Amino acid sequence: MKFTAKQIAEILDGEVIGDPNTEVYKLSKIEEGTKGSLTFLSNPKYQNFIYSTEASITIVNDTFEAEDAIKTTLIKVEDAYGAFTKVLNFYDEVKRNKSGIEQPCFISENVIYGENLYLGSFCYVGTNVSIGTNVKIYPNSYIGDNTIIGNNVTLFAGTKIYSETIIGNNCVIHSGSIIGSDGFGFAPNADGTYTKIPQIGNVIIEDNVEIGSCTTIDRATMGSTIIRSGVKLDNQIQIAHNVEIGENTVIAAQTGVAGSTKIGKNCMIGGQVGIAGHLVIGNNIRIQAQSGVGKNIKDGEVLQGSPSFGYSDYSKSYVHFKNLPKIVSEFEKLKKTINKKV
Repeated sequence: MKFTAKQIAEILDGEVIGDPNTEVYKLSKIEEGTKGSLTFLSNPKYQNFIYSTEASITIVNDTFEAEDAIKTTLIKVEDAYGAFTKVLNFYDEVKRNKSGIEQPCFISENVIYGENLYLGSFCYVGTNVSIGTNVKIYPNSYIGDNTIIGNNVTLFAGTKIYSETIIGNNCVIHSGSIIGSDGFGFAPNADGTYTKIPQIGNVIIEDNVEIGSCTTIDRATMGSTIIRSGVKLDNQIQIAHNVEIGENTVIAAQTGVAGSTKIGKNCMIGGQVGIAGHLVIGNNIRIQAQSGVGKNIKDGEVLQGSPSFGYSDYSKSYVHFKNLPKIVSEFEKLKKTINKKV
């Protein structure tokens, strides 16, 4: 889809400097701009590129004044960065504007779905499923029996939603994620073998949640694994059975949360963090990357290390740890000196 400079300026409430009929159909970085692309300039560090960019249209701040000849058509706005973000959102909406049921697909009996559904090829929808309005389910996805999906939800290609899952409104789940798989529950036997414990609970995902690619959220043994409103999960995260993650908490890639742990609101958890089971993690917690958490955490703490402890203490300790060979050498010299005097 093509847009003219005039059309974009109207969307952004901006002013066109140059040819208002210039057309673009793609987006680019300013240093990688090519004909037909739209870019932006907000960071002065990149200002020199505006004189060489091949981008057809460039969004700039209204304070920008060219010091040399430029080829690109300008759109002046109050905030170039914010305006380009608005364009990105608009572009994403247009790109995702799919509707209709592609074939082949399998839709079971008693399925209810709202208006403007997009169901990509090779999707499977189980019995008694309820799907809201403006839902996009991309190809090769699986929706298990008795699942409820709210409005304005996007499930990208290859998403697997097990039975009894509940997904709220305005959620995005990226490709390859699995929601509602069995929790890791096995009872040890006297002979060293294990007996599987049936996982009969479900997963509840509230509104405005985004889940990255290849993330797994296990169903509860009993009850529910709960992802509260506004939570953002990165790619390749493991959330075990009966975990609860509080509102607006964000978790980076390759983090694992063991069973029955409760994480509070507004927490920020870095990549490759390991959190043991049956813990209570407070609100407004910050956990640095690659930390290992094995105990309850009070509200507002900042942690690092494995096992993790206070971030300030960790930083001070790490300075000494790096100097440990030197410290030991000096200690040995001091020890020899003392022994000679004794």
